[in-house]
Amino acid sequence: MSSAGLNKWIVSGHLGADAEVKTVTLRNGESAKVAEATLYVRRSRNRDESFTVALSIWEKSAAWRKLQYLKKGSLIICTGGVEPNPFISSNGNTPRAGLAMTVLDVDLDNVKTGEDEDESTPELLTSTDAQENKAGVSV
Repeated sequence: MSSAGLNKWIVSGHLGADAEVKTVTLRNGESAKVAEATLYVRRSRNRDESFTVALSIWEKSAAWRKLQYLKKGSLIICTGGVEPNPFISSNGNTPRAGLAMTVLDVDLDNVKTGEDEDESTPELLTSTDAQENKAGVSV
């Protein structure tokens, strides 16, 4: 068995917002649903810094079944394929690095409900660049 072309990545982080479901039109004219979210990942060496990963969860994936639990602040573990997703920041028009992940499965670590306010979870929503790093749907 060859691993040529293998693109499998596992990442853990906090969701910046509830996953948003959108309907897209595929190249063949059919419609499909995709959920999009942003994952904030802490760096292991410097816990004050984080980077973002734009998540895409397609309707027929195993991760889709867990969509109802993907709420803002939840700590989740995603498995899937990752691609570079460079973008231009609106704050200074500078090129920035970004990552986009097509999620195949999600493991729930610490799920938040609407009423939860966990003081131990750091505020990770301060970067304007993180809001710009939304994955474009490529089909």
